[in-house]
Amino acid sequence: MNEGEKEMVTVEEIKKKYREEWVLGEVIEEDEFGQPTEIELIAHSKARDEIYDKQRDLNKDVAIIYTGEIPKKGYAVAFNGQI
Repeated sequence: MNEGEKEMVTVEEIKKKYREEWVLGEVIEEDEFGQPTEIELIAHSKARDEIYDKQRDLNKDVAIIYTGEIPKKGYAVAFNGQI
């Protein structure tokens, strides 16, 4: 994606294209439950902190989506971030 170029994608497309990544996008369309169905892609990264840093600077209705597998009930996940 070129700088300044806007990419509108559905959440399903995001899950296929950016597997195991964190995705930040401006919400364009939501379903009846308020869940995003289409976003304008802003950023994507394997590093969650990079996405959170970009989100802090925005004043838009955004969604942060993780496209990896969500742990099953009974499992715990720990993140180790370094500054």
